[in-house]
Amino acid sequence: MGTPSPKLAPMTERLTRPDWVRRINLMAGSVGGHARDLVPIDAGDLLDTAMAGLGGLPAGDLGDPRWQERFEALATAIDAAPMHLVGRLITKQELLRSLRARLLLTAAIDAAPEITDRPVTAPVIVTGPARSGTTILFELLALDPGLRPPTAAEALHPVPLPEAADNPDFPEPLVLSECEQEFWADVQPEFQALHELRSDLPVECVTLTQGSFCGFHWSMISSLDSWLPDPAVNYAYERQFLQALQHSNEQWVLKTPAHLMLLPLLYAEFSDAWVVQTHRDPAKTMPSTVSTTAMIQWLRTDHIDVDAMAESILAVFAAGLNGSIDVRASGTVPGDRFVDVHFAELMSDPVATLRAAYARMGRDFTDDHADAVLDYLAHKPKGKFGVHRYQPEDWGFTAESLRAALAPYIDHYRVANE
Repeated sequence: MGTPSPKLAPMTERLTRPDWVRRINLMAGSVGGHARDLVPIDAGDLLDTAMAGLGGLPAGDLGDPRWQERFEALATAIDAAPMHLVGRLITKQELLRSLRARLLLTAAIDAAPEITDRPVTAPVIVTGPARSGTTILFELLALDPGLRPPTAAEALHPVPLPEAADNPDFPEPLVLSECEQEFWADVQPEFQALHELRSDLPVECVTLTQGSFCGFHWSMISSLDSWLPDPAVNYAYERQFLQALQHSNEQWVLKTPAHLMLLPLLYAEFSDAWVVQTHRDPAKTMPSTVSTTAMIQWLRTDHIDVDAMAESILAVFAAGLNGSIDVRASGTVPGDRFVDVHFAELMSDPVATLRAAYARMGRDFTDDHADAVLDYLAHKPKGKFGVHRYQPEDWGFTAESLRAALAPYIDHYRVANE
C-alpha cells in the first residue's frame, strides 16, 4: 500500500507559530495548569449555555433521538484530546455554535414541519482528493445562476439568530462567521496557500453537517479516541439542513472529499445526485491531502503523528479511489450519474471542461457562465496567497509507491502522470 518511510520531522520543525498564538498557548503553563484548566469542554455545560441563551428552547431531535448522546461523546473526546489553548478555544466555540445552530434549526422545522417536504432535487456534488481541482471546480460551478452553493455564513448560521431581533447593530452572519473562516489563516498564515476560507465563499458539506455531531469535520480537526462518525445519520442531517435553507426547488451544488468513500450512503440519501469526480496524479494529490490535514490539526495541537496520518490517509483514499471503479460499475450506485473531470484539462481549458461536464449532465452551459468563469479566474490567479510547495518525500512517500498503490485507479480513469 506504499507505507510511508522513515520517521518524518514533526510539525514543530516544519512550521513556526505566530508570536500571538505562541504567547496565548503559554498562558496555561504560566498559571501552573493545562489548557484544559483555562478552557474546559463539558457537554452538560455547553448544552446548558446554549439552551439558556436561546430562552430555554426545547432540544427536539431532528429525527435522531441519540443526538445528545453523540454530542456528549464528541465533547468528551475533544476534551481529552491534546489541544493547545488556542485550539481548545476554537473548538469549544465551534461546538457551542454548532449546538445553537442545531437547536434553532430544530425549532424552525418543528414550527414548520412542511420544510422536510421540500425536494432536494438532483444536487451536483463534487468529490475527489485535495489538489485535484475540487475547490476551484466547486467555485466555478457555483457561478451558475441555476445552481445554489451553501456559503460559509449560512452554513454556520442557517437560522436567524435571536440576538439579532430588534437590534440593528448586531453583526450579520457574514461577519460572525469570520472567526471560523478567516481566523484559521490568522492562526497559521501558511494555511491560506493551501485552502482559502472566506465567509462569502461556497463551503463544504463537512461544515454544513457539524451539528449532526457525527460528521467528518470533527475527525478532521483532531485525532479523537472513543468517538466515530456515523455517515448515514450525517447525510440525513444534511438533507434537512438543505431543506431548511432552500425556499424553492433550487438545485444545490455541494462538495467534500469524504463523499468519495461513502458513495452508496450518499446515493441512499440523494438518489438522483450528479457526482462530479475529479482526477489527478496521486503523486500530487496524496502528499497534499496529508499536508492539508496536518495543517488543519496543527491549528489546534502540537501533537501530530505525521507518519500515522500519512499511512491512514493513503489507505483511506486508495480504498476510495480504487474502490470507486467497482462501486460505479456494479450498479451499487447509478454509474450513469457520474461526471469525470481531469485536473489537467480543467486547468488548461476550464470553459471547455465545464461545457463537456454540463453536456454529460444534460445542462446548458451559457455564454454568461463562461464569461463569469474567465472573470473569476482572472481575479483569483494561482498562488494568490502564496505557493503550497510539497513533494511526496516530504510526507514519507515516493511518487512510485503512490502510483503503485493507486494503479487500478490510474489505469481505469487514465490519469496522467505529472
